[in-house]
Amino acid sequence: MFTGIVSDVGEVVAVEPRAEGLRRLKVACGYPVESIAIGASISHSGVCLTVVEAAKLGNRTAVSVDAAAETLRLTTAGDWNAGTRLNLERAMKVGDELGGHIVAGHVDGVAELVAREDLPDMARLTLRAPKELMRFVATKGSVALDGISLTVNEVTDETFSVLIIPHTLAVTTLGVAKTGDRMNLEIDLMARYAARLMETR
Repeated sequence: MFTGIVSDVGEVVAVEPRAEGLRRLKVACGYPVESIAIGASISHSGVCLTVVEAAKLGNRTAVSVDAAAETLRLTTAGDWNAGTRLNLERAMKVGDELGGHIVAGHVDGVAELVAREDLPDMARLTLRAPKELMRFVATKGSVALDGISLTVNEVTDETFSVLIIPHTLAVTTLGVAKTGDRMNLEIDLMARYAARLMETR
């Protein structure tokens, strides 16, 4: 489980095709290599992936993870290449501060950035999400975009908007996000369960 509070921005340094449609991704990050256990879960732009290797890479750490065919198909991971920057978050521990909201790292779909408005103190991003997911998105509710916990500002039938503060723009990939970019979307777990309860009544 994660909180949607990004702790590092990593960079894909290698992509290696494997059997059965699998890809092994090597991601450079700033986490100390000795602190990363094999089998640990790390959120890569919202996608929970398991560490299979960790080694020093110059003054950084290289973490290797495997992305399965379904992950590559259903998320933006299929578009990641050498040079792609990824929002990283390590799995939370019991007792950690829950600064964002509960995020599973299980992407529900991909949203497209359809408009960006840079304001004096923040940026407004408007995204179009798959129709089947929009029913879970509510004004003042939570979503995770590329692994970032965000509060929904406005909702229409097909789009929703979020306001991004300067700190988030500075320490995540949202600072360079542009119209047409695709982002991993995870809806709020509580919204998912509430909808399921209503369906089964």
